[in-house]
Amino acid sequence: MPGKAPPSDADLADQLRHLLVWYADMGADAALDAAPHDRFAESSVPAQPQPTAVPSTLMHSPDPAPAGVAIIRPAVLPPVAVAARSAEEAASAATSLEALKAAWEKFDGCGLKATATQLVFGDGNPAARLMFVGEAPGADEDRQGLPFVGRAGQLLTRMLAAIGLERQSVYIANVVPWRPPGNRTPTPAETAACLPFSLRQIGLVDPDLLVCLGGSAAQAILGAHQGITKMRGRWQNLDIGGGDRPVRRIQAMATLHPAYLLRQPAHKRMAWRDFREIAKRLGR
Repeated sequence: MPGKAPPSDADLADQLRHLLVWYADMGADAALDAAPHDRFAESSVPAQPQPTAVPSTLMHSPDPAPAGVAIIRPAVLPPVAVAARSAEEAASAATSLEALKAAWEKFDGCGLKATATQLVFGDGNPAARLMFVGEAPGADEDRQGLPFVGRAGQLLTRMLAAIGLERQSVYIANVVPWRPPGNRTPTPAETAACLPFSLRQIGLVDPDLLVCLGGSAAQAILGAHQGITKMRGRWQNLDIGGGDRPVRRIQAMATLHPAYLLRQPAHKRMAWRDFREIAKRLGR
């Protein structure tokens, strides 16, 4: 019986492409080393005895990585309260969006900074009457450095167009500016560390209306405790400003995140009602 013919180059390329898509869907979308490792061979090597612990005062700096090899070491993070206090001090000292972005980029109190490609700060008109705040960047945002540019962002752009607004006429940002691995939800500690910067960003933009996209952003910014389908569509007062700016009361509302609408398209009708309410408040 003749043997099975080996797969063609086109078949192998197609299999590898599907494998990469599967890896990305599982959250493994970034290489952590420049060279491949045979983990099976490494596991067959007998374990070496552990050295005696050395006092921290006697430990030397680790040897530099070999050329061309990227070694990711876990970040040593301060406690949540310390990180939040440090963020509050840095954020309150920023008197412009440019200064705030620079301070946020230097901030080391959020572990997501170590795994993200770059900080995703904001996009749009910094003097806009309407501001949107989401949860955290995704893979497309992490690559481009701009919020809401993936499929969810494209849907948001179409939703704005439906009420007669261009994307560049509003301001868009996220509570957490670094992408969580695998697009997971930021932890409470990660959100708490970034929240002072996010609130200062809102204060510097100084919009008339603020819309939180999704439950996580609404819980962080508005202190909401209900699910997003229950809290959405209701305006409430939010005081912004402080520091070098007078405190001002604006109107804020939560609505469904565009990524959620991509998964649950039947709920777009609820988001449409929210956006019609936004247009009414803007006098459109």
